[in-house]
Amino acid sequence: MTDPDLAHRDSASRPSPNENHLLINAYTTHPRSPLLAVTRRIADSGCNLVDTRLSTVGRDVSVTALATGSWDAVAKLETMLGKLEREEGLKLVWYRTGPKPVQSNLLPYVVEVVAADKPGILYQLADFFDHQSITIESLHCSRYRAMQTGAEMFTAQVTIGIPADMHIAALRDDFLEFCDHLNLDAIMDPMKF
Repeated sequence: MTDPDLAHRDSASRPSPNENHLLINAYTTHPRSPLLAVTRRIADSGCNLVDTRLSTVGRDVSVTALATGSWDAVAKLETMLGKLEREEGLKLVWYRTGPKPVQSNLLPYVVEVVAADKPGILYQLADFFDHQSITIESLHCSRYRAMQTGAEMFTAQVTIGIPADMHIAALRDDFLEFCDHLNLDAIMDPMKF
């Protein structure tokens, strides 16, 4: 005879059969891309692709992919990734993870910053948001030479999650004052879907 409470606790602690997640990071040198090789292995293993990001940074192309599937499909994918790493010379890192928790109390905002390039801008932006208990959800920043003047420039686009109980106007004022102090041109607007 089994205890119904014990059976419920056991099933609550284990992921459902299709809720096994594998986070994969793959790297190779441009112009090659790991996208085709990784997504093919995900499909061939019987897993589904939940989220993917591709970027070229310096001379390397990186793919970050989140796959989900049954326990045996994810195990099959892990084996396929090991073989892919050995045979095709890709740099791969993967590990089991879980789904992103729902954060319905966070409001999505987009921050865009442009400034003359100088060391530490990204650190200072991240530090500002960290001190405000604001999460950075996504980030893209780069350096470029202005066509008109040749000046070295910094640009960043950051998606942040602002707690719903935070006073937006006060936060925007603090952020713009922070940017003025650092001589950064910036905007902070709600994300429009």
